[in-house]
Amino acid sequence: MDIEIFPHRLLSADTTERLLNGLDKIDGVKRMVLQGQRLPPEPGNPDRRVITVKGEEIDLQVKTGRVLMEIDTEETIDEVREVCEEHLPFGYNIHVGMFIRKQRTVTDHIKYGEKMDEVPDEMIGLTDQNAKLSERAKVLKRKEQK
Repeated sequence: MDIEIFPHRLLSADTTERLLNGLDKIDGVKRMVLQGQRLPPEPGNPDRRVITVKGEEIDLQVKTGRVLMEIDTEETIDEVREVCEEHLPFGYNIHVGMFIRKQRTVTDHIKYGEKMDEVPDEMIGLTDQNAKLSERAKVLKRKEQK
C-alpha cells in the first residue's frame, strides 16, 4: 500500500530532514521517495545541502513537494499523521493510492541492461532514464533489531 504526503507548501531542507527522521521511526514504512522541484547545483542555495537521515548523509537535490511512502498496513497511516502533525504545522494532505512502481519495467531494463540483476529491489520504481542512479537515489537500510 502506498500513501502520499502532500504538504501545503514546499519544504525547506531543515523541515525535510526533521520529517524524514520522524517518519523513519515508524516500523511499518518500507520505502520513501521525495518529489519536488530540482534544486540548481550552484553554491549558496540554502536548500541544496547535505541532510542527515538515519545517521547517513544525503545530498538533498529537490525542494520537497511530496513524500511518497510504501507502507505495511493502514494502521501505519495514523502513525504517519502524528509525525506530520508535529513537523508540518502549516497543513498537509495524505492520499492513499499507488504511487511507487513495484515491478521492473522496460525503462528499468533499458537503463540497466545486463546489470539489471544487480539492482536491489528497493530501487525498483525509482528509475529516471535521464540520470545516473547514484545521482538520484540512495538506499538507507533499516538496522536489524535484536
